[in-house]
Amino acid sequence: MKPESLVRYHTRMQRVLAYIDEHLEQDLTVEMLSGVAAFSKHHFHRQFSSFFGIGVYRYIQLLRLKRASYRLAFRDREPVIQIALDSGYEGPEAFARAFKQRTKQTPSAFREEPHWAPWHDIHEQLNRARSLTMQTRFHADQVQIVNFPATPVAILEHRGDPRTIGDSIRRFIAWRKANGVTPRTSKTFNVLHSDPDDTPPDEFRLGLCAATEKVDANDDGIVAGMIPAGRCAVLRLKGSSDDLSPAVSYLYGEWLPKSGEELRDFPVFAERVTFFPDLPEHEAITDLFLPLR
Repeated sequence: MKPESLVRYHTRMQRVLAYIDEHLEQDLTVEMLSGVAAFSKHHFHRQFSSFFGIGVYRYIQLLRLKRASYRLAFRDREPVIQIALDSGYEGPEAFARAFKQRTKQTPSAFREEPHWAPWHDIHEQLNRARSLTMQTRFHADQVQIVNFPATPVAILEHRGDPRTIGDSIRRFIAWRKANGVTPRTSKTFNVLHSDPDDTPPDEFRLGLCAATEKVDANDDGIVAGMIPAGRCAVLRLKGSSDDLSPAVSYLYGEWLPKSGEELRDFPVFAERVTFFPDLPEHEAITDLFLPLR
């Protein structure tokens, strides 16, 4: 296939994945999706599975189950039946069967105590498929220089295997709710101390932060800290924030050498401006900050 033909083919497949993201709660048929790609409906399901290594209906199911798992694990006030209906199932029984088949737990058991390994298997299948066409290309005009203000924060440090970070997130969310430090009233940050690709799992370190000036003594491992003031290069990301590595690599490997800037002695950090699953994943916004002198 000629390079320009391959690019067009990738673009058409990318349109399909974007359409699925934006219409995940709707009834998505092969006929509808083949029209989005401008492919024949008689061949589309084979084209999709050959290109992505996963069938289109299985891809849609995994994406719905991913969103459902986020809501079960991190949004404990949402009823299971509502999550089931929003996931395209007629009722909680059908949803429970599909969820248990993929995660090895019932929805209620997962909400109570998630087993993360099967959950990460779902992510890996989706990430492998999406990496073929959904790679983001970054440009210098997307990066702005800002003066970041000194920001007092409450910090919970996750240390250890990044595959278990969900447990730390759940603990941090519970502390935020109990202390009225919700995302509506305080900004949410992550301090990226470690690169998960280059750090042994037992040495991985990530700071979960909420902007607040007061942190009372607690048994949750939450301590007071500060994100210091200073100049930062900021890159805004829209969509999935599961893997920030491509954006971090762009800032360090391409933007920084060309910018003439020097780094300040503080780790790269991110602000979670809007969240999945509160919004569809394609609407989530993350600002990535690179501290500068």
